[in-house]
Amino acid sequence: MKKIILAASFCFAMFAATAQSSTTAPVLQNANGPEMKFEVEEYNYGTIKQGEKVTYDFVFTNTGKEPLIITSAQGSCGCTVPEWPKEPIAKGGKGTIHVEFNSAGKMGMQDKTVTISSNAKSGQKVLHIKGNIEAPATEEKK
Repeated sequence: MKKIILAASFCFAMFAATAQSSTTAPVLQNANGPEMKFEVEEYNYGTIKQGEKVTYDFVFTNTGKEPLIITSAQGSCGCTVPEWPKEPIAKGGKGTIHVEFNSAGKMGMQDKTVTISSNAKSGQKVLHIKGNIEAPATEEKK
């Protein structure tokens, strides 16, 4: 019985080793693929009062040789909402990622991000929108 268990274990080990050593083709990056080049990757809105909204347009150019397709743009929290072009951006074409930040409930220094997923050679791109939020002005009693 021990010999059968030992033989079965040996066969299982050989099967597992063979399965792990299977060759996988390396992922080749398309040298002619699209590429996003942003004019600005970080926007500092300075100091604002709590509750104010800030908007900014991140402008980019497709510097690659194929159409750029943005599949998603995700804000780091619900207070940061991006809008992006849904149609492909042609070679040499420009596009805009519009970002709105709502400072309600926030205080102090903030650094919110927007992660852009696309078919660009560089993969994901992260944009920053940051600044300082102060308490809202209190109304004086008359």
